[in-house]
Formats: sequence, C-alpha cells, structure tokens
Amino acid sequence: MKLLKIIGLSFLGMVSIGTYAQELDANLQLRPRYEYRNGFKSLMPNGEMATSFVSQRSRLNFNYKQEKLKAKLTFQNIRTWGDVATTTQVDKNGIALFEAWAQYDFDAKWSARLGRQVISYDNQRIFGEIDWAQQGQSHDAAVITFHPKNHQLDLGFALNANAENVLEPKIAYTTNYKNLQYAWYHTQFSKLNLSLLLLNTGYEFEKTIGNLEIDYKQTFGTYLSFKEKKWDANFGAYGQTGKSADKKVNAWYAGAFLGYAVTNTFKAGLGYEYLSGKNQNDSSFDIKSFSPIFGTNHGFNGFMDYFYVGNHQNSVGLQDAYLKLNYTSNKWQFTLMPHVFNAPNTVLDASNNEMDSYLGTELDFTASYTIQKDIVASAGYSQMFASGTLERLKNVADTANTNNWAWVMVSFSPKIFSLK
Repeated sequence: MKLLKIIGLSFLGMVSIGTYAQELDANLQLRPRYEYRNGFKSLMPNGEMATSFVSQRSRLNFNYKQEKLKAKLTFQNIRTWGDVATTTQVDKNGIALFEAWAQYDFDAKWSARLGRQVISYDNQRIFGEIDWAQQGQSHDAAVITFHPKNHQLDLGFALNANAENVLEPKIAYTTNYKNLQYAWYHTQFSKLNLSLLLLNTGYEFEKTIGNLEIDYKQTFGTYLSFKEKKWDANFGAYGQTGKSADKKVNAWYAGAFLGYAVTNTFKAGLGYEYLSGKNQNDSSFDIKSFSPIFGTNHGFNGFMDYFYVGNHQNSVGLQDAYLKLNYTSNKWQFTLMPHVFNAPNTVLDASNNEMDSYLGTELDFTASYTIQKDIVASAGYSQMFASGTLERLKNVADTANTNNWAWVMVSFSPKIFSLK
C-alpha cells in the first residue's frame, strides 16, 4: 500500500502542469468464478463427462484526472486455477492491457479519446463490454464526442494491423476487423431516451490466391427506452447490409421488453427478440443471418450461451420469448428468466424434411448478495430442455441427456487509494 502511494505521488509530480487540480485513484478487481458445465454452449454428447474449473480475473485500474485531461490504465491477468504449475517461472497468460486511453476535453461540449478503450452503448446489444467474460472486450480506437445539453454524438474510428509492417502483408488480417467507423447519437425527451447507430466494419479476406480485399458490412438502427415510476420498456431494431467475404448481406433484428414493478421489491417483465436467419433449403449465397457484432451476447438469449456466443453465426436465426422475474430484499437479489426458443427459418432433418421450429426452453436462475459495498457474492443455475430440432442444429445425437450449468462467483473491488 505504501509503495503504491509513493508511485501515485511520483506520477502526479511528473505530470504536474502549472496549478491544475489533479486526481489519481487506484482500485482492484479480483473475481474468481467456479463453473460446472454439463451441456454449456451445446448439448451434452453421449459418452462425455461434465467438467468443472475455477477461472479468475485480476485487474488493477488507475484513473487520472485534471482540468481537461483524463486517462485510464487497466492491467489484467486472466487465468484458470491450475493452468500453470505451482513452481512456474512464467505465467501462461501474463499481464495484458485491458484499457489504456487518454481523453482531452476541448471545451464543455467537445472531447476526444484515444487508445485502448471499452465501447459500450445502450443495452449493449451491438456494442458492449462483455463483462461476463473474464477477459472482457475493448477496442483500439479514437472516439470524438460532441455533447451539448440533452444530446450526445460519438464518432468512432479504428484501424487494425498485425504488426508495424514495412510492406502490405500477403496474408489476410483475420484476428479482428481491419477497420471500423461509427456514429452514435443519443437524446432524451422527458421519460423517453432515443439512440441512433450507424456502424461500418471492414473485414479483410483472400478473394483469390494472393489477392486480399476488404468487404464492408453496415449495421444501422435505433434503440428506445422509457421509464417511469412502475413501468419501463425498451425497443431496438437494426438492419445489416453490405458484403462479407464477397457475399451480400441482408439481415435484421428486432427486440422489445416491457417491465412492471408490482411492488417495491418485486418486478416482472416480458420480452421478445427476433434475429433473422436463413432457410437451410435456401441455395443462395447471400448472408441473411443477423450478427450482433460486438454485443454482450451472454446477456441475451439465455445464460447457457447456446446462441451467438462464438456459435450460431450464419445459421437459421432465432426467436426468443422470455419472462424476467426479479425480487430484491435488502442485500439480496434473485432473478428467474425462462426462455422459449424457436427457429424463424426452416431446419431440415437428415432426409431433407422440414422440422418443427421449436428449439427448446431454458431456465436461468441467479442470486446475489452484497457482503459489503466492495464485495459481492453471486451464483446461478441454468438448465436447457432441448428439442430434436436443436439437436439437429447442434449436431448432437441424444437430447435425453441432462443439460445444465452452475456457477458461483465472488467479486472483490476495493479502492486502494485516492489522491488529490
């Protein structure tokens, strides 16, 4: 602790400019999580055994602020308990930079942020932090913000490469998008919030041997939210067009939620999502399946991650009707969410006959307890009741197996020091 304070004071001394008021704070996040996986992300195949493990996120955050300058530096280590020997000299994953950005405020309305940063908007359906994943998600980008009263316009830009190349590489850049540009606008009318998004993402691919090209896909749409004493609601609608790997893109998404506070402690809500897909007997090369791009997909369509979390891309799409029941009492919070999944497009069996559209039902139960302001314990249990159609999509032979998932997590987030 004393050493960290000395480092902090030294940092303030080095960056002092005139008589500007300066602030520096540091905080930790330590987040070990136990998981039991028995059919997580996909149905449990016959003859396979469930697995369990403990993963951990360890983050150290530094936040700096003066009159017009803000900066953030976040180091993190992501590990699975036991992934290195007890006497190891080298950590498997090492220390990574999760965030490293500086922001300059030109005046009360204009600012610019450069560096590794989280880009997250609205309900995180298109742009999100993916905080459930221990590594999270951040971008190397530049974001210019214009924010007069009751309005905000963000313009974002990114350009990615695999190294400081002397010549243009002959191998396609596939680790991430090659470049992106976006505009996000937000305003508020009384109890109604409105956002508009236009996103252009470019992905490099090898069109022919030695011939690299970049195809651009556009994602555009709106998100509205409303809240008053007992009612809250939101609605999102997005379309996708452009090209991907030399194929035309034509896809769309719509989602809505309506919630009502029955009492001060109990709230109920009903939601529905539609993500377009493609019939399995559709012979065209067009991409008709919607992709949430950079969304926090774990927070949608069931916590067992059967859909859109590294899977279900360019598939038959999804319809998700769900109920959300939330009870809060003192330091406790309980949530129960049943999901009913259907395929909005044709799924074919082995004989090319059309199958029933019902995919299955998932039950998600979570509970959390705030031990103190910087220590929160949480746990969850989920179970998937799958249909033969989901079995066909997941290419697993027997849905009679039990498919469930359980987890327990404790998050410690103490502030180490704060200097002014």
